[in-house]
Amino acid sequence: PLCVLLFPTEEHISYSQAAQRLRPPILRRVDMSFYDLVDDGPWWRNRGILLLNLSLLLALITSSANGFDSSMMNGLQIVPDWQHYFGNPSGSTLGMVNAVQNIGVLAALPMAPFVSDKFGRKKSLLTGAIIMLGGVALQAASTNIWHFVGSRGMIGLGLGFATNSAPLLITELAYPTQRGPITAMYNSSWYIGSIIAAWVCFGTFRMSGTTWSWRIPSLLQGLPSLIQVCLLWFVPESPRWLLSQNRDAEAIDILGKYHANGNTSDPLVVLEYQEIREALILEKEMTGDVSYLTLFKSSGNLKRMRIIIALGFFSQWSGNGLFSYYINEIFKTLGITSPGMKTLINAILQIWNLIMALGGAMLVDRVGRRTLFVVSNAGMLCAFSVWTVTAALYQLLGNTAAANANIALIFIFFSFYDIAYSPLLVAYTIEILPFNIRAKGFAVMNFSVCIALIVNQYVNPVALKAIGWKYALVYCGWLLFEFIFVFRYIIETKGRSLEQTAALFDGEGHADALEQAGYDAARHTQIRTRDYENYDYFSIYIDRNDSKVYEMRRVDQAHGGVDAHDKPSRPRKIRRPSERSIHADHSTYRY
Repeated sequence: PLCVLLFPTEEHISYSQAAQRLRPPILRRVDMSFYDLVDDGPWWRNRGILLLNLSLLLALITSSANGFDSSMMNGLQIVPDWQHYFGNPSGSTLGMVNAVQNIGVLAALPMAPFVSDKFGRKKSLLTGAIIMLGGVALQAASTNIWHFVGSRGMIGLGLGFATNSAPLLITELAYPTQRGPITAMYNSSWYIGSIIAAWVCFGTFRMSGTTWSWRIPSLLQGLPSLIQVCLLWFVPESPRWLLSQNRDAEAIDILGKYHANGNTSDPLVVLEYQEIREALILEKEMTGDVSYLTLFKSSGNLKRMRIIIALGFFSQWSGNGLFSYYINEIFKTLGITSPGMKTLINAILQIWNLIMALGGAMLVDRVGRRTLFVVSNAGMLCAFSVWTVTAALYQLLGNTAAANANIALIFIFFSFYDIAYSPLLVAYTIEILPFNIRAKGFAVMNFSVCIALIVNQYVNPVALKAIGWKYALVYCGWLLFEFIFVFRYIIETKGRSLEQTAALFDGEGHADALEQAGYDAARHTQIRTRDYENYDYFSIYIDRNDSKVYEMRRVDQAHGGVDAHDKPSRPRKIRRPSERSIHADHSTYRY
């Protein structure tokens, strides 16, 4: 499979070329951008966008729940009462405690995309939240190490469902100009949970002599899931999923309510609707029935999988896994033995990570995805190389200045990691995948992350114990490979809609065709709504063959359906239509 990803065969290339011939590409310059149609005022003053972003917060906290778990395990390994209660786990037992959560995620990955595609993003997210609540309850009540391990496996199972659907919901629902930053904030929110867990463990660390020093953090881990179970009912479903289920009227309602303050005839809504519909048709023509094999059937999909699988492994094998899960062992290597100092450094590090990750999220549409990845990998390579030298100086020569520099270099390393891999691992993966394989492709990325984590959690403690600082040389070589790969294969995607971005890997013609289809519809709608803006009812007739809006007619019940051309127009804002229906044959759409 790796050879196929790196060197696609003639069969894969010919399949992709044949698929492209199904719909001839349209290479022409468009005279309108979706930036011309969006609300350019402050988003918090737009009621629809404000409600939308508040709804998306419930999906964002899924990543915080994941971050809480990771940081909590770092913190608990420093808490003496946890160590004493569970018999000072070490070696393979400690590796299992950390790895079992990812084993649970792996168990969920084959099922999660099917639940998300069949029943919707919301129901899949709700399923994961309920399972995690059960796992948290068992974890807090653990009486032995294997009880604790089993509960963490259950938490991982719930995370598998939740983390597969939450970012999809965010990406597919977000306002067009906010999609990049807000999706990038999803993975960056990992650090919010991580910070809370680190400081909770720092506080309960002082509760010596009682099991509540580790049971309280375990219970608080369930708070994000509890909030989701209570409030997810108020979050809208993905309009793209609704359209894939032929529930067009519901999708139009959601797009109108949250992207245009309830105006379902807004040109932006028409543009989005038309692009999504055209993309779904194009994807179906190219791939037919979708399975996991579809991910590797065309040249375009092979390019996507090559990047997605690589980023999954890079996100955990860049040296960050060494710091994140075994920071206690690294502190021992550097001679830092005070539990209070270890916990404090860990807590401060999480705050620093959050600041840098959110900063990177805000830059995705300003600087661009490719630039952030290249700078990130170059910076990590330099920082980790110097970190390796200072670690060697301390262990070989006992140089205390080198030990202090080592701590500073951990912060510098994570600064470079956070500007790209924290915000873009999820955001970039999702946006380069077309809708029909988005859930499955994202599951493949999560699978890659889990495999990388499991290897980390078993290999790192053994390698650190056996060869100490020399183990860092392995990561230096790997980081050089990462930089070369990112520089060679990552493409820029900023400034495009979700459908246009996903189509880039199938050729520029497909992306341009989708762009032209949406803009033709939006431009024609702008012209016609100015002519008929004083009427309550009108229809938009769309021809699927070339995706142009040919005609808009007013349906006037009081005048027996008189054509809109017979009535004069007045220059005022159009009113929201009070009646919408979708024709069963999907050849025309009435708003």
